[in-house]
Amino acid sequence: MASSKSVPETSSFDIQAVSRVGQILTLFGPDTAELTAVEVSERIGLNRTTAYRYCTSLVAAGILERGGERGTFALGPLLLRLGVQAIGRRRVVEIAPPYLARLSTEARATAVLALWGATAPIVTLVHEDTSRTVVLTVRAGSQLDATSSQMRVFLAYHPDPHLLERVGATLSEPQRAELEAGVYLARRTGYSTVTLPDGLFAAAAPVFDEHGICATIALLSADQFGPASETPGLAALLEVAEAITAALSAGRGGHDLADVQ
Repeated sequence: MASSKSVPETSSFDIQAVSRVGQILTLFGPDTAELTAVEVSERIGLNRTTAYRYCTSLVAAGILERGGERGTFALGPLLLRLGVQAIGRRRVVEIAPPYLARLSTEARATAVLALWGATAPIVTLVHEDTSRTVVLTVRAGSQLDATSSQMRVFLAYHPDPHLLERVGATLSEPQRAELEAGVYLARRTGYSTVTLPDGLFAAAAPVFDEHGICATIALLSADQFGPASETPGLAALLEVAEAITAALSAGRGGHDLADVQ
């Protein structure tokens, strides 16, 4: 005879399982592309057998995949597909392209839009500067690390007060000090500039919607950035960031370039 008692739609075990999956996924970041089940168990406090079962189950679901090194796991194709779909719904992605094109032309540099992913900025749109012999670019979908100007800007304005601490926990003491100084400077000036390897330079500024920072606009250049008042490209970057923020606030479609001319 069937029991007349109702069965809860969601058990505490289900909730715990979902929570653990979330904990596992947040372990991956710009400096952690692959993890072993042992590393997962140590970082979130699971026994090794349970951690391995979670990882293999997530592989079967497409959420994780086998990593390049034996016994490792990496983020899987399902997350990539869902991430692309989520990014496609962001209004800033629809608004930004003509602004990026204008900025790239004015600054003679490659213009980049990045959104915040699970643990780091993700390059979402790129407009390459083709006015020079050598084209500088970055691939859409690239996850940016703690040395990037975009990371510093996101950390400067992100609503999570503990995010800087979590990102810094993966760095050495000198790297953490450099990051904290860069974030402080981004808060004070409203933008961040960094020197990249191979003599390249990057600058980034925040874009805001009704919820706070929603993206960063950046320039990738072979020319060094000075103060905004003395660097036309950097001044144009700040103007474009403000123009996209205004477009998001006003609900415009973003094809009126009057704000950046």
